[in-house]
Amino acid sequence: MGIVPHVPPLWRESRIGLEAAQLVRSPVWRGAGVVPGQGRGVLLVPGFLAGDGSLGTMAKWLRANGYWTRRAGIRANIGCSQEACLRIEQGLEALAERTGDRVAIIGQSRGGVLARVVAYRRPDLVSGIVCLGAPTMSMLKVHPLVLLQVGLVGALGTGRIPGLLSLNCLRGACCEPFRTDLPATFPSDVRYVSVYSRSDGIVDWHACLDPAADEHIEVRASHCGMALSEDVYRLLAGTLPAFAHGRPVAPLADAA
Repeated sequence: MGIVPHVPPLWRESRIGLEAAQLVRSPVWRGAGVVPGQGRGVLLVPGFLAGDGSLGTMAKWLRANGYWTRRAGIRANIGCSQEACLRIEQGLEALAERTGDRVAIIGQSRGGVLARVVAYRRPDLVSGIVCLGAPTMSMLKVHPLVLLQVGLVGALGTGRIPGLLSLNCLRGACCEPFRTDLPATFPSDVRYVSVYSRSDGIVDWHACLDPAADEHIEVRASHCGMALSEDVYRLLAGTLPAFAHGRPVAPLADAA
């Protein structure tokens, strides 16, 4: 008898409103236990089908706590992976120049996959990455309905609609550098935290368990709700200062 594949519980994504309400009532939203960022840079990369605005709440919280944030410049994360990485790298260079130091990258879902590649390519500019529900081990281990959306976007991109990924990105020459760099040995001087949720309704959480990560940290959150999760914000409160000073990442229970 074969192994039944894991299908993420898509219905659990309906929690996002409750997660947002819980966040704004939490002490960490008001800055409790947060070490001031002192102008350190954080680059935010959204997930598939999402744009920079999806991480707007997180950017607001980071700025309120002394971090200098920059958007990835993505309206909807549906473009060629190689081109997206090059665009993110340009933003990374600009933010590192402005702050005078290496930058942390927070990437949600596909954004975390892109962040891993950019950090591999530019360890001189990246202090650490936090991947939120990012299927770095297998980008296609997602809910079947999401796979249908990927296929639709790919078909449209293959039909020469500009700005979209194409089916050639899976095996063609355009994304060959990206496919080569994604599983490459991660730089030892760049911290890497992979955040996952067993109740993720979109990504198979097993695909987030990259052996290259320094820490695999479980949170109680939906997939889309990771950008609004109290657990994630408590984690960031402890993780971002650790990146800046080259320290080990504290467990979630100690991050508040």
